[in-house]
Amino acid sequence: MTILSKYLIRLHLLPLAFALSACTGIMILNQISKRLPDLVGKGLPWSVIVEVFALSVPFVVAMTLPMAVLVAVLYTVSQLGAENELTALRAGGISPGRFMRPLVLGGLFMTVLAFLFSDQVLPRSNHRLRALLVDINRTKPTFSLEEQVINEVQRDRFFLRANRIDPATYLMRDVTIFDLTNQTRKRTIYADSGTMGFGPDQRDLYLTLHHGTMHETSRQDPSQFQVMKFRRQIIRVAGIGGHFSRSEGNQFKGDREMSVCEMDSVIVAAQRERLLAERRAAAIEFNSLRGLVGLAPVPVDSSGSEAATGVYCRALDNITEWLAPAAAQAQEEASDTTTVLTTGQQSDGPARITFATGVSPPNARSAQSLHDRARSARIRAANYLVEVHKKYAMATASLVFVLVGIPVAILFPRAGVGLVIGVSLGVFSIYYVGLIAGESLANQLKVPAGWAMWAPNIIFSIVGLAALQHVRRRGTTPRGGPLLAYALRAGRTLFRPTLPNRGTTP
Repeated sequence: MTILSKYLIRLHLLPLAFALSACTGIMILNQISKRLPDLVGKGLPWSVIVEVFALSVPFVVAMTLPMAVLVAVLYTVSQLGAENELTALRAGGISPGRFMRPLVLGGLFMTVLAFLFSDQVLPRSNHRLRALLVDINRTKPTFSLEEQVINEVQRDRFFLRANRIDPATYLMRDVTIFDLTNQTRKRTIYADSGTMGFGPDQRDLYLTLHHGTMHETSRQDPSQFQVMKFRRQIIRVAGIGGHFSRSEGNQFKGDREMSVCEMDSVIVAAQRERLLAERRAAAIEFNSLRGLVGLAPVPVDSSGSEAATGVYCRALDNITEWLAPAAAQAQEEASDTTTVLTTGQQSDGPARITFATGVSPPNARSAQSLHDRARSARIRAANYLVEVHKKYAMATASLVFVLVGIPVAILFPRAGVGLVIGVSLGVFSIYYVGLIAGESLANQLKVPAGWAMWAPNIIFSIVGLAALQHVRRRGTTPRGGPLLAYALRAGRTLFRPTLPNRGTTP
C-alpha cells in the first residue's frame, strides 16, 4: 500500500467506527424501549434480559454496516474537498481514478466481511434469540395478555380473549376461550367473568370462570355438537411455567436462521417437489385424455437430477472438514457405517428430500390439487431464494454506497454535515424501501427473486458510476465541484444589475 492509500483508509476508520456505533446504538435503544417493559414485568433475571438485547445486536449491525460505510465516505471525502486536499492531489498529477482505488478496495473488503457476518454469525444469533423469546413467552403469560385480542396462551393449543383484564388481580370480563388441546374435539367457552392464577408449583395455569356456556364439537363427526351451561368452571392449562426455564432441543429454523448453504438445500428440495407435482398433474390430464379413446395410461417419470453445490458451499465444506478434529471425523464415519436408510432416503443432509422413481400418481388425487401443491412448493422456493439474494445484495450495498458517496462528496465538498445527513437519509430510505418492495413482489411470484433483490443495487450502481464519470471528465474545483460552480455562474449572470446606455466612457 502506498502512502496515499494508507492515509485515505486511516481517515475513514474513525468516521466508520463512529457512524457504526451511533446507528447501532440508536436502533438498539429503540429495541430496548419496545421490549424492556414486557421483559422486566415477567420477573426475568437481568442476565436473560441482557442476553436478549445482546442477541439482537448482530441483526442491527447487518443493517447499519452499509449505512456506516456511506456516512464515512461522505464525511471524509467532503472534508478533503473542503480543505482543498483534493485540488492539491489533482495538481500533483493524481487522477480521480487513482484517488478512488483504495476506497473501492476498502468497500470490497467491507462487502466480503458483511456477507460472512450475515451468513455465519447472524443466522446463529437469530436462532438463539427466537428460542430464547419462545422460552420467555412461556413465562408468566398472564403478564403479556392484552385486552380485546386473541392471546395465544399455549402455542397452537389454547387461546384466550377478554374484553377487560385487571393487571393487578387478573380479573377478566366477557371471556372467550378456544381450547384445541384435545385431538378428538374442539371446545369454545364463553363466560361472563373469570380469574387466573398459577398453582403451588408455579407450572400450571388455572382459570376460574363464572356463569358461562361451553360449546363442544367432534373433529371426526362435525354433525355432533354439545352445549353445556355452568355457574363455575375451573380449567387447568398444564405446562405454563411461572418461572423462566430454558428449553432444550429446539431444532426448527426459519429462513432467517439458516445460512446460504442450508437454504440452498431447502430450495433444491422445493424445486424437486414442484417438478414432481407438475409431472404428475400433467400425467393425470394426459392419461384422462388417453382413457377417453381407450388407450392405456402412461407411467409418470418421477426421476430428478441432483443439483450441484455452489462454489461457496463447496469451499465452506472443505474448510470445515480441514478444521474438524480427527476424532470427530472418525466418529462420524463409524456412525455412518451403521446407519440403516429406508428406501427413498439419502444421507446428504436433513433438509434434502428425495422421491421414489417410477411411482404412478394416485387416481384419487386431482390435477388441480397437484397444481396447487406445485405452486406452494414454488412459493416456498421463492421465499428462501429471496433470503439468499438478500444476503448477497445487502453485503454488496457497502461497495455500492462507496460508488455513490465518492462523487457526491467531491461535487459538494463545502456542504458539511448537512450533506452527510441529508444524502445518507435519502439513500437509506430509497434503498430499503426498494428492498422491502422487491421482497414482497418476489414472495408473491410477481418478480424473479434475483431481480427484486438486486434492483436497488443496480440502480444506485448506475447512478454512482455515471457521477464518477462526470467527476473524472470535469475535474474538481475549490468552490464545490462543477455543478455548484455552474449554478453560481448562472446566478451571477441572472441577477447582474443592468445599467442604462449612456454611451462609452474613456
